[in-house]
Amino acid sequence: MTQEWDAGRLDSDLEGVGFDTLAVRAGQHRTPEREHSDPLFFTSSYVFRTAAEAAATFAGEIPGNVYSRYTNPTVASFEERMAALEGGEQAVATSTGMSAILATVMSFCSAGDHVLVSKSVFGSTISLFEKYFKRFGVDVDYVPLAELSGWDAAIKPNTKMLFVESPSNPLAELVDINALAEIAHAKGALLVVDNCFCTPALQQPLRMGADVVVHSATKFIDGQGRAMGGVVVGRSELMKEVVGFLRTAGPSLSPFNAWLFLKGLETLNIRMRAHCQSALELAQWLEQQEGIEKVHYSGLVSHPQHALAKRQQKAFGAVVSFEVKGGKDGAWRFIDATRLISITANLGDTKTTITHPSTTSHGRLSPQEREAAGIRDSLIRVAVGLEDVADLQADLVRGLAAL
Repeated sequence: MTQEWDAGRLDSDLEGVGFDTLAVRAGQHRTPEREHSDPLFFTSSYVFRTAAEAAATFAGEIPGNVYSRYTNPTVASFEERMAALEGGEQAVATSTGMSAILATVMSFCSAGDHVLVSKSVFGSTISLFEKYFKRFGVDVDYVPLAELSGWDAAIKPNTKMLFVESPSNPLAELVDINALAEIAHAKGALLVVDNCFCTPALQQPLRMGADVVVHSATKFIDGQGRAMGGVVVGRSELMKEVVGFLRTAGPSLSPFNAWLFLKGLETLNIRMRAHCQSALELAQWLEQQEGIEKVHYSGLVSHPQHALAKRQQKAFGAVVSFEVKGGKDGAWRFIDATRLISITANLGDTKTTITHPSTTSHGRLSPQEREAAGIRDSLIRVAVGLEDVADLQADLVRGLAAL
């Protein structure tokens, strides 16, 4: 954008507007072409009028784009919109959700620092901490997600960060974010919350005291299983470190994927309401079926943290996990008998998916690590899409008949 251009009334006045309006309009700054939809900038570099202007832009003395590994207008629009929805000062987009976690830890931790991680996190997150961060001198311990006393007791003088998923993948466990933030801050540590399963439509951890929020935008932010991406959100002073890591290491989000995510955010709230309504109906139905030993979904009154979920979230999410009779063999027979639902480990799609976590998303963990995370061989995860619930139930009946 040239410094001379002033969009004026062409840009929307967003002072005091609501969540849905921000999801549709935040972050868009119209160009001299006066486009209505978000523009897509396919370019690796940017040109300058003079050498002096180039030097000042690269030095950060004047605003402007310098290189798309670092800044791109389409990516910047997505970042601004995500920051607005999460209630953060600044967001930094990354190439994947895992690179968002990588950028966060690399930005705030050094060799000799200690990190506390929930036992109930995604399998690849555990692998990242165990196989890579530990290799470079970061001390890592794991704590049961919901046990606040355990978090407090496990903090050391060199603890730099507490990292959680709430709700967790795939068991829908929660932690009291407000209370955990107080524990972290009392000991001088940062609280990082993976908000992938809720999205800001259901939960805004920064408003509950968290310091940093991370997302796999690949999931519900996109909403249609089209693109890979991630994002880190927090205070500007913290995000400066993440920007520096991104600029140097380069796990950057592509402009096209950022554009897809902008389109996804426009329907985020209405999609999440529909996902959650269907997931609750399906979870309640599953709880009544013979052959189902246990259903994990915080929207159920039987869930041990149902009251916390009602207080902390606007709804209960789209992921329903359940344990079936027959262990791994039973779970595989159940999955193989379905004919409508997609067998894939992705989630957050309009299409419902089904997977066996202990041999897919958590398959690289040792049996001991899976046991610690509560991932049993009998567990099946269903990420509920936007199909008719009656059709999903009919397909799951096929699975039940195979037990």
